[in-house]
Amino acid sequence: MTRSGALDAIVDVDGVRVGHEQRLDEHWATGTSVVLVPDGATAAVDVRGGGPGTRETDVLEPSHLVQKVHGIVLSGGSAYGLAAADGVMRWLGDRGHGVRVGPDPKHVVPVVPGAVIFDVPMGDWGNRPDAGFGHRACENASRTETREGNVGAGTGAVVGTVKGGIGTASAVLDDGTTVGALVAVNAAGSAIDPDTGLPWIPTPGLRAPDPAEVEAGRRLFGKRPGRHGPTDRPLNTTIGVVATDLELSKAECRRLAVAAQDGLARAVRPAHLLVDGDTMFALATGTGAALPAPGEQDWAARLDAVCAVAADVVARAIVRGVLAADPVDEVTSYTRLYPSARE
Repeated sequence: MTRSGALDAIVDVDGVRVGHEQRLDEHWATGTSVVLVPDGATAAVDVRGGGPGTRETDVLEPSHLVQKVHGIVLSGGSAYGLAAADGVMRWLGDRGHGVRVGPDPKHVVPVVPGAVIFDVPMGDWGNRPDAGFGHRACENASRTETREGNVGAGTGAVVGTVKGGIGTASAVLDDGTTVGALVAVNAAGSAIDPDTGLPWIPTPGLRAPDPAEVEAGRRLFGKRPGRHGPTDRPLNTTIGVVATDLELSKAECRRLAVAAQDGLARAVRPAHLLVDGDTMFALATGTGAALPAPGEQDWAARLDAVCAVAADVVARAIVRGVLAADPVDEVTSYTRLYPSARE
């Protein structure tokens, strides 16, 4: 059995801070989100989409030297948006957070992997996140950030035929372990079943929308909405972070990242397409309990239980990101397309 964390957000995981920076006006619709772990966290990644845009993912291989990261960047702007990580590195380095490489406390190299979504048709060409976005997202970071929808990396996100966005959720297991997720939902696939007008996974607080609304949504299904009318390619890629306070190895974190992709595939259908760059990071802050050593009694069962919860939390965060999103010009939102679905 599990229950939601106090804030039902990834910041319920001890040691995690979240910050967003975005710009949304007639010329801009993009942003950057950061998950900061300044004291370091064990990390891993799982990439399932055919068109990823990523940074520093090789360092997360279990056999490689660096054991901990200091932040994860989720950003809009396609590959250009990877520049946001430069600002995150500067913010962390100025505060002495990173891998020590010299005698001075400031001689550090922060390890900041990241991934991006393709949202460039939502704004003017050339308007995309840069290092300043990443730095300001760090300045905004806190242990209480729970905003969803059109914030950070979700500002220009689209999923299927409706506006996407940032979603977050958390769960606490019976033994006190906390698992949380932060996801930027921007998929070529859909988070909504066109035959019912409801998310693919059961969602409290929603009821079957009126048949006329379902039919209107079905007529849009398969079209590619853009801010100023249909676009000739989908706005694609869902990226996110799942975190726990458990003490995990890099290999165990990898299992958590794999499970996170299971949650994505439940909530978005189809997922992991060639045009998507679906990427999920996993973090373990180590501020809570440790699992039994590999091979010891209950090790596999406990790791599997945490992974199962991680998949559930990611799926729920995706739905929440869609439900919280507001329309942007001609890109409608779930609550506008299906107004009767709210109980």
